[in-house]
Amino acid sequence: MKRLLCEMFSVSGLCLLALTAQARGEALLLRPEAAVAVEAKPALAVRRTLVVAAHPLAAEAGREILRQGGSAADAAIAAAFVLGLVEPQSSGLGGGAYALSWNPGNRKVRAFDGRETAPAIAGPTWFERSDGATMGLREAIASGRAVGAPGLVAVLARLHEREGRLPWARLVLPAQRLAREGFPVSPRLAALLALPPGITDPEARALYFDAEGRPYPVGHTLRNPRYADTLELIAARGPAAMQTGEVAAAIVARTREAAGRPTLSLADLADYRAVEREALCANYRAYRVCGMPPSSSGGSTVLAMLGILSRFDLAALRPVSAGSIHLFAEAGRLAYADRDRYLGDPDFVPVPLPGLLAPDYLAERAGHISLARSMVKAEAGRPRGAKALASAEAYPEAGTTHLSVVDGEGRAVSLTSSVEDAFGSRIWVKGFFLNNQLTDFSAPGPKPGVVANEVGPRKRPRSSMSPTLVFDAEGKLFAVLGSAGGGAIINHVAETLVALIDWKLSPAEALALPRFGSRNGPTELEAGTRAEALADALRALGHEVRVGPDPSGLHLVVRKPGGGWFGAADPRRDGAARGD
Repeated sequence: MKRLLCEMFSVSGLCLLALTAQARGEALLLRPEAAVAVEAKPALAVRRTLVVAAHPLAAEAGREILRQGGSAADAAIAAAFVLGLVEPQSSGLGGGAYALSWNPGNRKVRAFDGRETAPAIAGPTWFERSDGATMGLREAIASGRAVGAPGLVAVLARLHEREGRLPWARLVLPAQRLAREGFPVSPRLAALLALPPGITDPEARALYFDAEGRPYPVGHTLRNPRYADTLELIAARGPAAMQTGEVAAAIVARTREAAGRPTLSLADLADYRAVEREALCANYRAYRVCGMPPSSSGGSTVLAMLGILSRFDLAALRPVSAGSIHLFAEAGRLAYADRDRYLGDPDFVPVPLPGLLAPDYLAERAGHISLARSMVKAEAGRPRGAKALASAEAYPEAGTTHLSVVDGEGRAVSLTSSVEDAFGSRIWVKGFFLNNQLTDFSAPGPKPGVVANEVGPRKRPRSSMSPTLVFDAEGKLFAVLGSAGGGAIINHVAETLVALIDWKLSPAEALALPRFGSRNGPTELEAGTRAEALADALRALGHEVRVGPDPSGLHLVVRKPGGGWFGAADPRRDGAARGD
């Protein structure tokens, strides 16, 4: 046992910790997984093309576009427009997105940043009341101040410009058709419509609720002609339809009405631009993992976790055991501590990415992990190139959706989109909800210095969205993935990568694993799963444990041995895979 632990923990100093661990602790580390499991959705096996999205109608729309000769980018765009219609609780025209694309023709991974931006008049006191007190999360969401300039349509247009094949207007048609002809209420939409604080806008309530004020049940046919009208403008004008003209004027008017003061301006919308950035890539075992750079913290934090975990032999541990969860949570604490200190909009703050992802730095960070005891709370490190920045508390992150696509020529898109909270700000404009993404900035209040993620004019709030592409040792695309889940997205994606690479699980098995991890707070275990049964074992290792629901929304494409693809959707949501 001691020899195995020394082999597992190859970082200098950790072997001694392993040898001096108590026998009880050693037993806990390899304690067998419990019997309860999330029931997996069967993976879909295809030969050429595949779309995996958070709703079957979105996956069908993507497949329709691929059958017309569209590229992976075209299919992703069509699916994203449908998702904004059929799951307005998670994404839509009033939100933003990040996307990674892969083109084997030029062997280039492109990263597209469609994150929302703050108004030009925003500043550090943006979420303070007139008495100087900080708004609570629910108050901030409903205040109108949480709405950033939407970026979804702009980033989809930028993706189309780079990787599209079919005419832009054709990609809008599947969503337009569904908006006018109708679509059935999904189980997830029905459940979220019934939850407080509810939707108060009269036009939105008339769409989603009956005359007695009850949300329409699962299967009821909804039609959203206002959404179709807005899509008609987008088909004709592209992003300009959202940034100038009647839609932009309505966005400005509704946010000002909700806030009771100026917020977004017409200039804020007109000046919005989606940004193409350099993708972040690093090796993990024999694979190369590429993620989204800042303004998202997703790519760098996933890569940091993997870099820390690469110092340990995770394959020697069961996928769901006290040992695997302990190591994963400790790596998460270290990576999230650095995220909270150093990650923000790179156009406004210096982000020390090379230092944060340097192998020697990650080896040093891994050296803080003990087999015998949880660190409970990690301190941020001091990577090369880091400036003196302060950490600050943030509002919790919420909603989001993800889709993964591959086409017949091997091109791929991983796209994560969000309006932030369920139904965003709940401000309704021309058939869609506006985002509340500005609550992803650090919460206001006294701070000991400059904060990377502080509110600022035209600044993009830090995100956890983590669209990801993975390549094998020969440079071939191996996997396309991402997740919903707010601030836990990073853990969901990292766990799935470990499941595929270290534990050699099938795509369906990887997505059915219990969710677990730490965001540098409690160790979070998904309720009702075999992870929950390990709570006491983790407490014995010093973990503060929180058991609760963890509604991830992973959508995964994995290359089949010998050719073709597997597509798997998270069993916790309404997602589906469609392909040929």
